[in-house]
Amino acid sequence: VQLQASGGGLVQAGGSLRLSCAASGRTFSNYHVAWFRQAPGKERNLVAAITWNADSTYYADAMKGRFTISRDNAKNTVYLQMDSLKPDDTAVYYCAASNKYNNFLRGYIYWGQGTLVTVSS
Repeated sequence: VQLQASGGGLVQAGGSLRLSCAASGRTFSNYHVAWFRQAPGKERNLVAAITWNADSTYYADAMKGRFTISRDNAKNTVYLQMDSLKPDDTAVYYCAASNKYNNFLRGYIYWGQGTLVTVSS
């Protein structure tokens, strides 16, 4: 499966952005999808994940209540709605896919190219 992330940009603290991850190549509903992020000089971390049929979601503690992950299998797209953004949210955001038979927090081997989110103070 090929993934294309988009929607990043520059936003002021307190603002919102919606990221999109468009998939192609294979049956999208066979995959869990997650968003990761990597800030300059830091390791890549899991931000949020959603199961192949959207019956479960996961959020890292720092994102709970501010970020919402969702998917539209008919459009082969996963979204990450980011509200109340903070300067610490500045990072490159990547979407990734894991086969639906995996634990949906693991096995992410298909990656998109990343989209940069910059939050100014």
